[in-house]
Amino acid sequence: MYYVYVLKSLKDEKLYVGSTNDLKRRLSEHNNGLNRSTKARRPFELRYYEACTNEHDARTREYNLKKDGKALGQLKKRISESLK
Repeated sequence: MYYVYVLKSLKDEKLYVGSTNDLKRRLSEHNNGLNRSTKARRPFELRYYEACTNEHDARTREYNLKKDGKALGQLKKRISESLK
């Protein structure tokens, strides 16, 4: 399985979107400062994830959420209670 996930920074309350094949490991890497792009925004909480059966679908969904404001906006609207 591959996962697309949304993390919320407890420091600045901004969201981060990523993808991985091991969700627990990846969250740990973010919280332990092993990801350069999120190191300064630690700690993070997992707020949402989607499972995909292949890496291509997960990467495509991640790309769409990062690059298409409308896609991320629709997701935020759908899971608004989870993002609080």
